[in-house]
Amino acid sequence: MSTNLAQKLREGTTKAHSMAENVGFVRSFLGGVVDKQSYCKLLGNLFFIYSAIEEEIEVNKTHKVVKSIYFPELYRKNSLIKDLNYYYGSNWSKLIQPSSATQIYVDRIHKISYNNPELLIAHSYTRYIGDLSGGQILKKIAKSAMQLPDNVGSSFYDFDLVKDEKLFKDQYRDSLNNIPLSSLQIEQIIAEANIAFNLNMKIFQELNSNLLKIMLMLFLSSVNSFYKKLT
Repeated sequence: MSTNLAQKLREGTTKAHSMAENVGFVRSFLGGVVDKQSYCKLLGNLFFIYSAIEEEIEVNKTHKVVKSIYFPELYRKNSLIKDLNYYYGSNWSKLIQPSSATQIYVDRIHKISYNNPELLIAHSYTRYIGDLSGGQILKKIAKSAMQLPDNVGSSFYDFDLVKDEKLFKDQYRDSLNNIPLSSLQIEQIIAEANIAFNLNMKIFQELNSNLLKIMLMLFLSSVNSFYKKLT
């Protein structure tokens, strides 16, 4: 019997989803204003997050609940490596580190995998389905804002192994709805999905702070340059 988990997740995370989308960094991105330095930091953070999610899904891929959302075609780690190699060069792994908020997120993934693997559903749903659903729009914005050449710098948004997005999302939704879960487990998964949105929001807030610092530095630099011309 269907648990209708997909709809319950969507309805149960509406507020958290809206809050995450209204963080300054996200609003700026959606508005076509993308700071390249902040974007590179975001990609680095996502690398650590997806590495953790994909590691723990692999560890639990035969778990009676987690196996229902085992879709390696969604994995983003290798796509992120392509982008990081483009932005940072071949030495990228030595140039990135997780932010404070990212490390908290990563620690959370490993913790729930050990104690409550079924909660990985919440993080799979929050990240992968969000990326798949809005990926092409975000890709277009990123390429336009940063004037990226074709086929480089935006691999994160390319789901090459998903041939039909609508068909796949229907399949994913059916898998969610048919996972054998108790009412308590469903409540816990929805609560974890809200935690996931909050963790993502914290990362965006860090990036927003970084963007403001960059804007301030540019402003001060312009002011100093102006005054030097006057003296």
